[in-house]
Amino acid sequence: MRKAIAILILILLLFGNSHIGCKKVFGESLQTQTPSLEISAKSAILVDFDTGKILYEKNSHEKLPPASITKIMTMILICEAIEKGRIKLSDKVVASQNASSLGGSQVYLKENEEMTVEELLKSIAIASANDACVALAEHIAGSVQEFVYMMNKKAKELGMLDTNFVNPYGLDAENHYTSAYDVAIMSRELLKHKIIRKYLTTWVDTIREGKFGLTNTNKLVRFYRGCTGVKTGSTDKAKFCISASALRNGLHLIAVIMGAPDSKTRFNDATKVLDWGFANFSMYSPYSKGFCFGKVKVKNGIEKEVEVILSTDVKLLVKKGDESTVESKVTLPQQISAPVKTGQKIGKLELWKDGKLLGAYDLIAKKDVQKRNLFDIFLMLFKLES
Repeated sequence: MRKAIAILILILLLFGNSHIGCKKVFGESLQTQTPSLEISAKSAILVDFDTGKILYEKNSHEKLPPASITKIMTMILICEAIEKGRIKLSDKVVASQNASSLGGSQVYLKENEEMTVEELLKSIAIASANDACVALAEHIAGSVQEFVYMMNKKAKELGMLDTNFVNPYGLDAENHYTSAYDVAIMSRELLKHKIIRKYLTTWVDTIREGKFGLTNTNKLVRFYRGCTGVKTGSTDKAKFCISASALRNGLHLIAVIMGAPDSKTRFNDATKVLDWGFANFSMYSPYSKGFCFGKVKVKNGIEKEVEVILSTDVKLLVKKGDESTVESKVTLPQQISAPVKTGQKIGKLELWKDGKLLGAYDLIAKKDVQKRNLFDIFLMLFKLES
């Protein structure tokens, strides 16, 4: 009996949490204690775009109907298709009967009506048009079903473990769900595509040669300073949801609110979470990509030294006021042997606080240094003698 209980406990430990042993997308949480935030929504999360750190969460893995924030994944696949050259913004798309018959938020596509990819993408990003989603899904994948397969495949690639899509637009459907955590993942992924950013932050625009107006469903685009997107959604089951992002003083935050009781609460909760994030954290960027940390001697090189530079921008999320307490530690060898290749790792930069390593970055060679051959040595001796 004891042996059976022990085996049962082991099984529960190994498999009781579906996220144990699975891909963890976001970094270590900086939420050391629950902030005094009164959030009415069922679920919420606040993450940093650059580092992936979690700053705040409430029931972030609860599986909930997502409504139109589903379209974040739809836009990711559209952006990828454009960037890979499979489609162009200027391509003409003919609306099917399937697209024209869809309800909910729409731009009232008529069967066989022709629109460009750009017009349809604007209609999705700004006005949350369901019919535009179907038109582009069919254009990219051949059918809505195949496009949904692509959505779920991409979700798995991104590590979205709480998600299953059934359609590309977000109307309530059985087995169509996601979580605030997963919405933050795909919001962060979408914001990496520069092509979509101008549409996400457009307040008003038009299609059909100016005859049909589009107004952004995300009011924060107009009323929240530094807003960069991303998407709203609401249905009877999902209630009111939003993925809201904003950039201030180099700090780019993403707040996801799901299951708010009404639209006003949705925007208030998002504003409250973003405000708290900007008030309590900052992006510490002491060095930029290419910053020179000195020179290292090169043994047997045509040149005696090579400059050592930083391989990437340093972006470190810290609590406000902690910037001055971060210490830099540079490790470089006294010399290296030729040949040296551009971008070759030579040393490292470490940032520390209170004995804890916050980040490590490669220091690399700025340029090639060839190894001296016999002719180079002869030439050098000749110059010395002369």
